[in-house]
Amino acid sequence: MTRGFRKKIRQKNTENSGFGSNASGRFINKDGLPNVKRTGVNVFNSLSWYHTMLNLSSFRFISYLVVAYILVNLVFAMIYYLIGVEHLTGIDKSDPLNEFIDVFFFSSQTFTTVGYGRIAPVGFLASLVATFEAFLGLLTFAIATGLFYGRFSRPRAYLRFSDIAVIAPFEEGTALMFRLAPYKNNALTDADVIVSTAIEVIENDVPKSNFYRLETHLSKINTLALNWTVVHKINESSPFYGFSEDDFKSTDIEIIVQVRAFDEVFSNTVVQRSSYVTGEIVYGAKFVPMYYPDKKNLATILDLDKINEYQKTDLPAQPGNRE
Repeated sequence: MTRGFRKKIRQKNTENSGFGSNASGRFINKDGLPNVKRTGVNVFNSLSWYHTMLNLSSFRFISYLVVAYILVNLVFAMIYYLIGVEHLTGIDKSDPLNEFIDVFFFSSQTFTTVGYGRIAPVGFLASLVATFEAFLGLLTFAIATGLFYGRFSRPRAYLRFSDIAVIAPFEEGTALMFRLAPYKNNALTDADVIVSTAIEVIENDVPKSNFYRLETHLSKINTLALNWTVVHKINESSPFYGFSEDDFKSTDIEIIVQVRAFDEVFSNTVVQRSSYVTGEIVYGAKFVPMYYPDKKNLATILDLDKINEYQKTDLPAQPGNRE
């Protein structure tokens, strides 16, 4: 690509991306969150723990709760043990291991406010610790219940994006394509997509990113029930006009995607983001169909395992290609 061509696309640069031209690395991670690391504040102020717990996977969320529950009870068991098992009635004093096991389960019963009654504190110090632990248990389970409800009730798009984007034949020319599909049984309507791209250029021997809005062949659909292949036609108004295969491989590119839809169950708007960088763009390929009728021809099967499947294909000559 010639330097003059780079200058031509810079003149179409748009400044409403939300990212600075001198930002480094990937702008949007595959999980849809910005790739930004904040400094100047401590870790407690830089993170929203509520949002962090809501965004964890279900396995990690449950694992953290179980580990935290065990650790808290181990700490209180050690406190009771250091106070002395003689300050707890009903302890099996046959050996130290049995003593600690009984103390641990007494802690768990106090923390959950179950209180079976076989073991009870005797004396001021043990009773004070048990009172504080029961109070802490009530607060902890209130927070855990709120997190469970927040995770369960939070509206989400539940969209799966293809891992790759392709440069494929389209209307006697070429187009950039990627696809997405809902993977749960939520009902999404009035879905629209916003696509932009960041292209790195060199100005005065300094790399910077220019941002461009990518027009899509279809930017809104009424119902998002099957997969949606988003198409950006590469024509004279596209920043990719004239890009060869080598240009797509050698230029730092990021395709930033935002999908917004209306969830009928929650009566709320949901948003999901993703992005594609240079190494995730396949030149000269097209997606294979991922839905087909069932054997009785009474319903449509959406095969999400095929969302990334493509086949190589020849592309027509691009009249704007400049080497």
